[in-house]
Amino acid sequence: MKGGKLIIFSAPSGSGKTTIVKHLLKQPELNLAFSVSATSRARRGKEKDGEHYYFLHVSEFKKHIKNDNFLEWEEVYRDNFYGTLKSEVERLWAEGKNVIFDIDVVGGLRIKKKFPKETLAVFVKPPSVDELKIRLKKRSTESDDKINMRIAKASVELATAPQFDIIINNYDLETALNEAHTLVADFVGADKSINEE
Repeated sequence: MKGGKLIIFSAPSGSGKTTIVKHLLKQPELNLAFSVSATSRARRGKEKDGEHYYFLHVSEFKKHIKNDNFLEWEEVYRDNFYGTLKSEVERLWAEGKNVIFDIDVVGGLRIKKKFPKETLAVFVKPPSVDELKIRLKKRSTESDDKINMRIAKASVELATAPQFDIIINNYDLETALNEAHTLVADFVGADKSINEE
């Protein structure tokens, strides 16, 4: 596999990484394309196959694992798999794009390990675990049990932050967005003057 740059955003659920990634994708000078992950979990709300995730049955996901079709994969909860298909990254690289990921910390670090020179790994840190809980409750997409599972997982994920290239503290969204833009623009060699005040 050979192509453009890989930009990873990882964080506990509710840290704001998805908001940051969506913002960066709207900046044409960064030449980014989003890597759609595969998952075996059920769709939520208005999620669309091929846009939010590639929704695969557990058996189908396991077949891809067996055939070494993933760049990285993880069983996040029992029979709840997430992964990055090699074909997805190859497709975006063939379009001449830099690939951006919104991915869990384990997957992010695995990609960084496989492509150390081509990858910028960014960890988005929430203001606090309490704030995370508030944000997850506001979403109203999951049960209290699921939220508590995510909060427990967040403590473990926060401990991995030092293994990333950069940590963005998301206390203030506007500041985090600007910091992320500057980092990515530097990494991909984009002209930053377009976005500067």
